[in-house]
This record gives sequence, structure tokens and C-alpha cells, in this order.
Amino acid sequence: MVYVLNKNGRPLMPCSSRKARMLLSAGKAAVVKRTPFVVRLIHGSSGYVQPVALGVDSGFTHVGLSAVTNTAEVYAADVELRKDLVDLNSERRMFRRNRRNRKTWYRQPRFDNRRKPEGWLAPSIQHKLDSHKKLIAGIKSILPVSRVIIEVAAFNIQKIKNPSIEGCGYQNGDQAGFWNVREYVLYRDGHRCQAPKCSRKDKILNVHHIEGRKTGGNRPDNLITLCESCHDKHHKGLLDLIIKRSNGFKAETFVSMVRWRLVNETGADHTYGYITKTNRIALGLAKSHINDAYAIAGGTSQKRVDPFRIKQVRKCNRKLFKGERSHIRNTAPRFVKGFQRYDKVSFQGKECFVFGRRSTGYFDLRLLDGTKVHASANVKEINRLERGNTFLIERKSARTERIAA
Repeated sequence: MVYVLNKNGRPLMPCSSRKARMLLSAGKAAVVKRTPFVVRLIHGSSGYVQPVALGVDSGFTHVGLSAVTNTAEVYAADVELRKDLVDLNSERRMFRRNRRNRKTWYRQPRFDNRRKPEGWLAPSIQHKLDSHKKLIAGIKSILPVSRVIIEVAAFNIQKIKNPSIEGCGYQNGDQAGFWNVREYVLYRDGHRCQAPKCSRKDKILNVHHIEGRKTGGNRPDNLITLCESCHDKHHKGLLDLIIKRSNGFKAETFVSMVRWRLVNETGADHTYGYITKTNRIALGLAKSHINDAYAIAGGTSQKRVDPFRIKQVRKCNRKLFKGERSHIRNTAPRFVKGFQRYDKVSFQGKECFVFGRRSTGYFDLRLLDGTKVHASANVKEINRLERGNTFLIERKSARTERIAA
């Protein structure tokens, strides 16, 4: 399937690859993009279009997209969003705070204005919201989308943690009656060290962060009681704590916070999860982001297409130096032997991406799911197909699976 734009760049209905080859060979169209393959007509500014419904299964780490007409599915994609925003922002905040307390090249603030604008969101949440909008806009640029439907949800996190909660229980949480989180954690753990096989009777107890405080926060699920000896041993690398980390409720919080903003800012219609589940089961489809998006878009018996796999990556590394006090340059040259990171290339007849480069001309080539194509491919055997971008796209080969009877 080839996506078509008219002379003015407005999207028309997609055509077959055979028709696209005829248009290109006759000089009536020009190639705009390779993945997905898009052509623009040289002549003519009008064309027949059909109603296209775009279903969006929004999420914290994955987004499902499916565009359908009355007869066929014309686009499908499973998008993996970035997960490193919290770590990078926390690291940047740490460096900035350290620079304020010593003489360095830190620029003094030009004004003191700490008021946040109305509708402010945390940078990591705002980035994911913007990514959703960018994905929808990208599909609208190649398809005449007439309707966008987004699945929204409101999660009751207290009900998830305690299904029997009701009435006044919402006002009396786990920490009710305690002065602070530390006191609650010590009480929860019985004022005993939670390290495995700890037989010491150390009177000094510490509240330890299972995951780093800058990313895991100070929630009770991320805290555990350790005695002074075990705490010191763990930080010296002499004691391993086999503790299952709590995933928290980041995904649920994100969906609850931005669901209506995403609908309002994109001018989309909305649906709910229970409706999507009912429709998907009625169609006999397995649980997946793409199948959910297909059900959201109103898919019934339309002919399906092979979906795209899309992975969002960091555009560039703005960190200038390797360490806090180091003057060693951190950034590598943007181009090595004419290639930059995340370029789509062809190696021995297989399409893959450049994930690592060496100045000697040997590159690390992988697929988007992490599969290694070659750990040290010679640059002379590589042909560039597309320049690197923030959204890397490859075509999935597997067809949609149905639920086994």
C-alpha cells in the first residue's frame, strides 16, 4: 500500500504498489518518503477520498494506531515511546543544583519567576502527551482522516491497591495516624531489618530506597527497613537485596491526567476501555495495542494490513562533558564515515538500524526489537536507506493473530 498526496500536499486515498510504479515511471508522481512509502502527484490537486477513522489506544509506554475505511484497514502501527525522560531530567537537575554551589560556567538566573503556567504538566508527562499528538498529526499528513477516536480511562488507584475500600476508607489511607512516611515504613516492617538472613540486633535502623530516590521517589512501596550494618554493606556492594520492585502507578496516573486534554487538543472523539474490550472479543482478536486500536476505530471485517513497528529514540545527546567536573568531551562526532546514529541501512539484503559506530568504520546494526543483525559490520557493506529520526519505523512481518478456540 502506497500513500498518495496531491500536488498541494494534501492526502488522498492510498493506492497499490503497481499503480504507484506506473505513476513514478510515467513521471506523474515523485517520492516523498520511503517508510511509509509516500508519493506526491505532479499534476492535479483534487481526488476522491473516503471517510477514514483513526483509532488510538493511548498508553504510557506503548501506543496502538489503526486507520480503517468501510472496506479495509489502511494503516496500523505499534509505537514504543521513550522511557528515559525521568532519568535524564533528574540527572540534569542534579548537575544544575551542584553548579549553583561552586564557581563554574553556570549562568546566573536572569529573573526569579517560579510561577508555573496554567495547565502545567511534569516534563515527562508533557513529552508523552506531545508524542501522542505528533503521531496523530503524522498519520493525518498521509491519510484523509475524517474522525479520530481515542480510548480514555479514569483509574481509581486506591481501589486497585485495596479492592474492598469504600466510604471513609478513602480519607484514611495506609499512612493515616503516622507523622511521616519513615514512621509508617518502620511500623509496616515491624521495626526489623528486611535484609535476607540478617541476624544482627543493630538498634540503628535506616529507611532504604529500593530504587533511586530521584526516579523512584519517597512512596512507601519504594522504601524498606534496613539495619545500619546491612545498609552500609549494600551501598558498598557487599550485600545484594533480592527485592521485587514495585512498578508503581505511572501508567495509570498518566492516562488519568491527560486523557481529556489529549481528546480536547486533538479534536477527537472518545471511547472507553470496556467498550473496546467487548468489541475486540466479539471480533475474536488477541489482546494487543494494534488490535485494541482496530476495535476503537470501528473495525469489523475489513482487510488487515501488516503493521509498522515504531520506536521513539533520543534525537541527540546535549550533555557536553562526561562527568560533573570533567572537561572530557562527551559527544561523539555526529557523522562517522558519513553515517549518523539510527540511520536505516541495508546490510546483506536486510534492513536494519545503526545503533553503534566506531571510528574505524565498523558499526553495530540492530532491529527495533533489539535483535542484533551484526555487531561489527564493515561500512563498505552498508547502504543508507533513510536518515535517522526520532521515530524509527520498520515493517512488521507477522500477521495479526486471532484467539485460539
